[in-house]
Amino acid sequence: MISGCEGRSYSPQRHRGTEGDGEPCYRLHRLDARRKLIRQLQGACSGELAAGYAYRGHWKSVRDPAERERIRVIEDEEWHHRELVLGLLRELGAKPNRLREAIFWVIGRTLGALCPVSGWFLPMYGAGRLERGNIVEYEHAAVFAAQCGHEGMIDCLLTMAEVEWEHELYFRERILGHRWLRFFPLWDAPPPKESIRRAA
Repeated sequence: MISGCEGRSYSPQRHRGTEGDGEPCYRLHRLDARRKLIRQLQGACSGELAAGYAYRGHWKSVRDPAERERIRVIEDEEWHHRELVLGLLRELGAKPNRLREAIFWVIGRTLGALCPVSGWFLPMYGAGRLERGNIVEYEHAAVFAAQCGHEGMIDCLLTMAEVEWEHELYFRERILGHRWLRFFPLWDAPPPKESIRRAA
């Protein structure tokens, strides 16, 4: 059990592969799902790297003490997610994608450096929009984990999806009603938090 992901149950039955009748086909299906899981985790790992550095610049740029503290906590949670994802990759005998890591290191550092000069709205808007995608990213990873027989990873992945749901809610609530939403359309809100496990 990976630290930080204990304490919840999950039934993967509806995500098991159903294609084909023979054992060779089943093995191929599991191998394909494993490859997809590794790619998904590599993407999440690099994304958390960029997010950590971006949020570091973000919370340092805001003036409101409550916003500053909340975004600082979100940064800490993103770094924790990265450690968890690294552990899942090790369990699969895989590593982060080095090229992707380098690219996202640059992206995160750049976004963090731009926060002090880009104003209040744009970092809040960009963070919320990205967090919306992160929810789905971890939900998909949970599906792939179930399909390739790594049910022990599912709870951890869904827990991270739930935390990303909370991040998205925070940023969306901060910008609701802002005048710049006339030019930057608000993304679709995710389904209720409970749906993350109910749909699984």
